[in-house]
Amino acid sequence: MSFSVLGDLNWLAVLVATIVYFGLGGLWYAEFLFGKAWQRAMGWDGNAPEGAGAGIYAVPLATCFVATLATAMIAAATGTDTLGEGIVLAIVVGIGLSGAVLAVTGMFDSTKPAAMTTVAISAGYHLTGLLLASIILALWQ
Repeated sequence: MSFSVLGDLNWLAVLVATIVYFGLGGLWYAEFLFGKAWQRAMGWDGNAPEGAGAGIYAVPLATCFVATLATAMIAAATGTDTLGEGIVLAIVVGIGLSGAVLAVTGMFDSTKPAAMTTVAISAGYHLTGLLLASIILALWQ
């Protein structure tokens, strides 16, 4: 694989998949789903960190774009273009990369009241978000 694959991407699909992935976070971390449990596990009172400003949304949006772009590059390089292949790609990227990194982070984060609960909620979000993104990328060639 090389960076030349960037020219083969459907950039509209990348942008739509990024927005879907990011938008899922708004639902996932809402109080009616996992928001309250995540806040307890983080030891967070729900107030934005001081000085966060727009960055509290800009950084997650940027990371969703980077993860979606990387997934799109892998999809293009591997010829992923069916629903089944999109699901496999999401499992590989979601569990193999996001889940693994989050698990290590959680194991060594003694600052959180329930670090592994945080990991489980966050890993579930990323797996689901990457699943949606992978399906969009695979089917929207």
